[in-house]
Amino acid sequence: MELDQLPMAMRAAYFTMHRETDNCFTDSGVTADQFVLMATLNRDHAVTQRELANRMPSDPSTVRAMLVLLEKQGLVVRVPHPTDMRAKSCSLTAKGRKKFEQLWVASQSIRQSMSSALSAKEYRTLVQLLKKVTETLVKNDDESGCG
Repeated sequence: MELDQLPMAMRAAYFTMHRETDNCFTDSGVTADQFVLMATLNRDHAVTQRELANRMPSDPSTVRAMLVLLEKQGLVVRVPHPTDMRAKSCSLTAKGRKKFEQLWVASQSIRQSMSSALSAKEYRTLVQLLKKVTETLVKNDDESGCG
């Protein structure tokens, strides 16, 4: 078994999906990464910036930078958290929810292409296996880190 096949295949799939999504959103003023942030807020509603970074997953500084840009467009609002004055609670605005819905519809063909490449069983299995890989890597990082 070649140990580089899985990372390279995952990287190729991710970057292809990312490129296609960015191309789909060219005229929208939103990037593929910002779309993921908006999707997370759409699903989870008001969350702190730290929770958002964990749920995406992404690093907190990248999430903050995306939030600032989306806030300038009126798509996201950040307000002081009600119980933790150090934190900000983030949510989509009405304009942000509408924009997310438009982007969701516009990108449907990408999700359809990905799912049509697999049978329903293969699709479920792939998602389960990717979650397993992620959980294993997170566990290994928590236990030992690199090295």
